[in-house]
Amino acid sequence: YPWGYDSDNGPDQWHKNYPIAKGRHQSPIEINNKEVHYDRSLLPWFASYDPGAAKTILNNGKTCRVVFDDSFDRSVLRGGPLAGVYRLRQLHFHWGSSDDHGSEHVVNGVRYAGELHLLHWNPKYSNYLDAVRRTDGIAVLAIFLQVGKTPKPEMKRILEEINAIKTKGKEAPFPNFDPSILFPKSHDYWTYHGSFTTPPCEECITWIILREPIIVSSDQMAKLRSLSKNAENEPDLPLVDNWRPTQPRYFRMVSASF
Repeated sequence: YPWGYDSDNGPDQWHKNYPIAKGRHQSPIEINNKEVHYDRSLLPWFASYDPGAAKTILNNGKTCRVVFDDSFDRSVLRGGPLAGVYRLRQLHFHWGSSDDHGSEHVVNGVRYAGELHLLHWNPKYSNYLDAVRRTDGIAVLAIFLQVGKTPKPEMKRILEEINAIKTKGKEAPFPNFDPSILFPKSHDYWTYHGSFTTPPCEECITWIILREPIIVSSDQMAKLRSLSKNAENEPDLPLVDNWRPTQPRYFRMVSASF
């Protein structure tokens, strides 16, 4: 079923075709310090990424995505709340139509300008599609983008390619990229069990949300907004506000490593 972020096909309509979108483990959520539980047993997390695993960058009409080779344990995330290693499959962004919103998770009432998701799957399952059906199948490392004066130079590499993927369906080679250059200094994180923030919204994700945002410039955010959600031969419609509003937390515990 076609879905998107407009009023006719947007987040409040998704449950009609994807009933799990009304489930009790949905993402994103608001993280509120008053309701977070410090868990001293939470370990530090580690990412070891092989720059040679980066393959392509693409505009799928919903986001800008970088795809990695996940045919073996080449780029992996481990530690933190995870048992075993998880393989990096892709990273993508969510952003708003202006700098004052765009992130999916909200922290103490603050919505950031954007959110980067690094998506990993558990190779104890036979393949990615199998992992998506399991509660411990997927781990997503989420990093907030905050507009500020000293942008992270490492973001440049991704944004330089935006012109090559202006319209929906465009893809360009994106070799030799190590996404760990995007990490903030602090590895402090919140974690909880939730879902994909896009349909079908499967509830299979261990979220690791970094406390410290990375700084981007207003120009860099504008670059993301210059993408089109339509194909080359269609009217140019800016790809903006590709974020899902927060979902009820219900009984879930959000744990903090700090």
